[in-house]
Amino acid sequence: MDVSEPASISSGIAARYATAIFELAREGKSLALLEANLDDLSVALDDSADLRTLIFSPVLSRAEQGAGITAVAGKMDLVPELKNGLALMAANRRLFVLPQLISLLSGMIAEDKGEVSAEVTSAKALSGAQSDKLAKTLKARIGRDVKLKTTVDETLIGGLVVKVGSKMIDTSIRSRLDSLQNAMKEVG
Repeated sequence: MDVSEPASISSGIAARYATAIFELAREGKSLALLEANLDDLSVALDDSADLRTLIFSPVLSRAEQGAGITAVAGKMDLVPELKNGLALMAANRRLFVLPQLISLLSGMIAEDKGEVSAEVTSAKALSGAQSDKLAKTLKARIGRDVKLKTTVDETLIGGLVVKVGSKMIDTSIRSRLDSLQNAMKEVG
């Protein structure tokens, strides 16, 4: 069996729901609200073990998942297109693709706005000024507005790892030390 098959099936499922939700939100002129909702939903998914259990648990029935996600959507005041999409996903036992759905919808909205996403990993949290300067530098290099998604990884020691699409720029001290270590192995 091909190991990538379940991932591609999940991506296909998420893509169909994402396309439908995106098109409905664009027709309803609620893309800006949808984008804010996706950010909030992503944070909630990262922070709440209960929400992850609701989404991924095979033990919960369709009705329980539906009631749970409807309550979450109501509490978070999600746009109707996303709220209805999540309810349909629960009815079809497809909530497990929610992380992929969030990622795909965010990408579709960014593309619609002419933006590109950049994943930035740094040793310490970036200040607002540093984030702004990095976004401006990337915009000058890429030619499009850049939305930064920042994470902190203290093992980098210093510097940044920036991923934009398929390109990666690694200026971290950890990677420089790894390169130096490999060079030293080749010499002796």
